[in-house]
Order: sequence, then structure tokens, then C-alpha cells
Amino acid sequence: MKKLAMILSLAVVFSGLACDAVYPQEMNKAEKRRLFQEGAQLWPVYCAQCHNARPGSEFAPYQWDQIIMHMRALPNMPAENARAILEYLKGGRE
Repeated sequence: MKKLAMILSLAVVFSGLACDAVYPQEMNKAEKRRLFQEGAQLWPVYCAQCHNARPGSEFAPYQWDQIIMHMRALPNMPAENARAILEYLKGGRE
């Protein structure tokens, strides 16, 4: 049981590190705006095939980070497209 707890805690730590590496936190306003607009165009391409439109406020920003990390693997989404969709879903809130 202790091994399982350690493995799960390491997975959480490493997933957070991977998320920060793939989706940098520091962006200027122009970059955020560009990514938001690009994400709005990419959302129908990658997401609308399986999901209905959802407001970005449905989940907290940290939850969108986790959702995108999971969903990115399913359609083989490039990292830059995932960043744009993530910014779109977050609604430029952060």
C-alpha cells in the first residue's frame, strides 16, 4: 500500500512538472490573445468531434490543465495546438 501511495504521489509531481514544461505560465497579453484566437479556431477541429461546447468556466484553470494533458494524447494533438486550445478554454483568465 505504501508503494502505491508513493507511486501516485510521484505521478502527481511529475505530471505537474510536465504540464509546466508543455504549457509555460508566463505569457504576455499579445501572446495570450493570439493563442486564445487560435484555440477558438482549433477547438472545433479537435474537440467538437466528440464534445458539446462547454463554457470555460465549467472547470477551474488547473482542471483544464489536467484535461488537456489527457485529451492531447487521444487525437495526437501537437503541443502548440494544445496550448492554444487550453488558453481558449481558460478564456484568458490566468
